[in-house]
Formats: sequence, C-alpha cells, structure tokens
Amino acid sequence: MKPLPNPTGPILLFDGVCNLCNGTVQFILRADRKQVFRFASLQSEIGQQLLQAAAYQGPPLDSVVLIKDQTVFIHSDAVLEIARLLGGGWALLYAFKVVPKTWRDRIYTWIAHNRYRWFGKKDQCMIPSPELKERFL
Repeated sequence: MKPLPNPTGPILLFDGVCNLCNGTVQFILRADRKQVFRFASLQSEIGQQLLQAAAYQGPPLDSVVLIKDQTVFIHSDAVLEIARLLGGGWALLYAFKVVPKTWRDRIYTWIAHNRYRWFGKKDQCMIPSPELKERFL
C-alpha cells in the first residue's frame, strides 16, 4: 500500500463514473477561487485509503464524501459543508442545516439513487487536465 498524501484542506471524494458527481466537481473547481479543495474518486485506492485513515465506520459510500480535519461528512451534511467552505453566496445554503437531517438526507438519497438514470454515467473516471492535476490525489 502506498503512503497517503498529506494534503492541506478538505478532500472531496466523488463517484468517478457519475455524470452528476463529475459535473459537481467541475462546478467546485470553478467556484473554489481559493483552491482549498482536493479531489479523489471514491473508487480509487487513494479514496478508500483516505476513508480508512479518517476511521470511517459507516455504511458503504457511493456518491459524495467530504473529509475535513479527519471528519467525514456524508449525504446532505457533505453538500452543506462544501457550500459553506466555498464561501460567498454559496455559504448561504448552509442555512439549510436547520432542516432536520432525516429530511435533508431523504432528499439527498432520492437524488443519489436516481443520479445514473437522470444524468447518466461514464465508463471510466474522469482524467483531470494538466492544469488541474495538482488538485487531484
């Protein structure tokens, strides 16, 4: 097993074959003006190692996961934390944190469950362009 990289800032793990997840990563790359986020595919060896290193013990994950300061954010908590970290107007979405987690996660799960049907999927994970490669683990 290769040693884990020690990136600064939050790491976004995403479903590398999901078009919605890839579109979300592309959006975050554009919106993240301070370039604080790093990215890895959930399917990758490094993605699985990062989850292990963060001591994640929950159910298997298959959409979007945020690891920040060894804390794992999943489902709607991940989305809201990403919005908060993006700052600007996006941080206003964090106000949805007052909505009960069960409701937020129910909506998140419904979208995640239908994402391939609605948005499709790729045969392989995305390959970052040379100028974005340093942001991917």
